[in-house]
Amino acid sequence: MVHDLVIRDGTIVDGTGAAPIQGDVAIDGDIITAIGEVHGRGRQEIQADGQSVTPGFIDLHTHFDAQIGWDPALTPVSWHGVTTALFGNCGVTFAPCKPGDHEFLAGMMETVEDIPKDAILAGLPWDWESYGEYLDSVSDLNPAINIIGMVGHCAVRFYVMGERSIEETATEDDIREMSAVVGQSVKDGAVGFSTTRFLLHFLPDGRLVPGTHAEHRELLQIAKAVGDLGGLMQTVINTDELENELDLLGEEARLNNRILFSTTAGRNTEYGDTIASKVDLMRAEGLDISGVTIPRSGGNVWGFSTGNFFGRDRGLDLDTPEWHRLRTLTFEERMAAIENPAIREALVNEIKNNDAANNVSRRMYWLGDGDQPNYTRDRYDSMESLASAANEHPAETFIRMARESGGKALFHVRSFSVNLEALEKVIKQDWVLPGLGDAGAHVSQISDAGWSTFMLSHWYRDKGIFTLSEAVRRMTSAPARVLGLRDRGALAPGMRADINVVDAEQVHECMPELVQDFPCGASRLIQRAVGYKATVCNGEIILLDDELTGARSGQILRG
Repeated sequence: MVHDLVIRDGTIVDGTGAAPIQGDVAIDGDIITAIGEVHGRGRQEIQADGQSVTPGFIDLHTHFDAQIGWDPALTPVSWHGVTTALFGNCGVTFAPCKPGDHEFLAGMMETVEDIPKDAILAGLPWDWESYGEYLDSVSDLNPAINIIGMVGHCAVRFYVMGERSIEETATEDDIREMSAVVGQSVKDGAVGFSTTRFLLHFLPDGRLVPGTHAEHRELLQIAKAVGDLGGLMQTVINTDELENELDLLGEEARLNNRILFSTTAGRNTEYGDTIASKVDLMRAEGLDISGVTIPRSGGNVWGFSTGNFFGRDRGLDLDTPEWHRLRTLTFEERMAAIENPAIREALVNEIKNNDAANNVSRRMYWLGDGDQPNYTRDRYDSMESLASAANEHPAETFIRMARESGGKALFHVRSFSVNLEALEKVIKQDWVLPGLGDAGAHVSQISDAGWSTFMLSHWYRDKGIFTLSEAVRRMTSAPARVLGLRDRGALAPGMRADINVVDAEQVHECMPELVQDFPCGASRLIQRAVGYKATVCNGEIILLDDELTGARSGQILRG
């Protein structure tokens, strides 16, 4: 018998958590047809001796809603074994959308997710109004990987209430109409509904995005509409009201919803313990609640090559005009400027007198000078400690290292999950899944999309916190269950052929780099990976030896 594709002699890690086995995988069309010893030849064959053969990874938290318009390859995640990405997180989506509201939604996405407004307006066709029409439009773009989407609260609220949606309480009529719009969106293919209650998601005018302070009755009526259709409710919670927010998730779950919320580790274990104890009680009740967390510290990438450095932190202006001026220069001009002793002195003095900027050095960590970034330095091994050892001010050390490296030195400014010990405790919870890389968002500041590669390289290989089978399960069948995907996330005959062939003992992330490949010349950070022999999506090889093949075999997976 001749198969379309055969993967030979691999270590099969099937995604269910079962022990690995040695064998082959046969694929015909987009379906896995045999596992074990495959006698028939393949029209194409991949030799997987010494490699792990896994299901494709599933990314539960992306913001590719805009980027898909000009980058159907959906990099960087497609370099990291991801074959299915969830769109529409945090309540910010581009549908539903009335014809005159493009500017509002694009501006909101720019301020919330750092995706340039001009790129959004120029890079998308905007040929939809309903969420189902948005999915139709995205389907026409022929993405490289699978897409599954949620309809966002911010867009729905503005669609129904207009300007009132930003600060006013919804009326009963408003809530009925929003619930109907959300229900229709789910019928048209959305896997569920997303909302943000986070107090740092702003509109361009500084007001919080629509729905941030929505009353519980509004969300519960929407949750009923979603639950009646077996959907998913995704939330970014307001951590200032932790107990109240977790209670709301429980109420939503009791309306027959699967619940997914973003969680991180605090500076100590108490924050994670509080969440875990509450979630454990709700799960013991039988409620379907899952969290998603980035499996390493998340934050900005600073360096002279990226243009991110003292001046802004977590979106806040630190009042450093000398550093602001440096940012307006080209890379070559920056490097020339810091050869001037007077400029160096002015830059350093500006930070010495700025407490807020000084505090950043305690969360800044050198990524190293090798081929792969070091994300796991002890929390006390910061820029502050490097400067102290050199008898310098942190700003002096930052500039010196830039000069010595020709501007290549990069630093990770940890904004959340700073304490890796606390993070380890969080990520070991059985209801917490890895992800939250925010791929497609914060593109000029953050590069966390390689979370899946880090999961293998650090938590499996270096730390041994998870077996390979368990690490893979948490990136495949576990998120597939959350999304209601019954034909993906595991390797078995009859399942869809989304597959990775990866060297789990050598795989690692590459250093982040800044490129200018967005519409209108906008910049973004990218990060490649090493160790992926192949990635197969719906039976077609989309990546081979760490390079994309150009195949665009992804599908729109309608809920």
